[in-house]
Amino acid sequence: MRISINVTDQSWPGALPDGLADVARRAEDAGADTLWLPDHLVQADPTLPPEHDDQLEAYTALGYLAARTSRIRLGTMVSAATFRAPALLVKAVTTLDVLSGGRAWFGVGAGHQAQEAADMGLDLPGTRARLDRLADVLRLARRMWAGDESPFTGSDGLRLERPRCRPAPATPGGPPVLVGGAGERRTLRLVAEHADACNVFDLPDDGATVRHKLAVLADHCADVGRDVTTIDRTLSARLAPGTTADELAAKAETAAGWGITHLVLITPRPWDAGALAAVGGAVERVADA
Repeated sequence: MRISINVTDQSWPGALPDGLADVARRAEDAGADTLWLPDHLVQADPTLPPEHDDQLEAYTALGYLAARTSRIRLGTMVSAATFRAPALLVKAVTTLDVLSGGRAWFGVGAGHQAQEAADMGLDLPGTRARLDRLADVLRLARRMWAGDESPFTGSDGLRLERPRCRPAPATPGGPPVLVGGAGERRTLRLVAEHADACNVFDLPDDGATVRHKLAVLADHCADVGRDVTTIDRTLSARLAPGTTADELAAKAETAAGWGITHLVLITPRPWDAGALAAVGGAVERVADA
């Protein structure tokens, strides 16, 4: 079981760059596996108060953090496949991988924030078209990382005459790919076919939904001849204020019983020293278990 943090609330009381860098350093020192950032142009967490509306552009911010850390992995949870041109998105995560020395994740999904798209003029077509574009991006990324520069044709008229990726990613074969979303017919099928990790959400039903989604994923893996245990099964869960290291370690143990291998924590306020200390304690307890 790995434990990571997702920095959704970026409204620290002091200077934002200092707050973000401090959280990254503390998370690294605590042994967190990955620091994730949401890939939005406006704050998209509906549980945060209106005044907590700071939102950095993800890949610029991750590049900043790559220069201020040395071990922790870095990624988006997750990039919408339609918000950037496919090759631009692949190049952004490849650049992060190069500059971080092979610490990038490629977190990507179909996208769903209609109001953000309308407010900011971003592309957000219908569900089927978004999933088609997600499939295009996943195939294109593998092609570019493999050095295949032959013409690429995707959905809805997408065509790249000579997609190339230089410099190549620092991670052999490219950064690991996490597909966000738990749609049972197409999204989890794309995980089975193309991804290294999936992400599902923690719901107050004692893991029933999580277990069901992972069973669907296992069926898709069986269909394509893949061992589901080769997929990192991540769970996004909220860390309540005041949660102790023991309580968090117990949560991780429970999630492991559902089939989860990687816990991604979100806080209802900016990450602080106390919350990160609980993460560090839980990381130690899980390692010793």
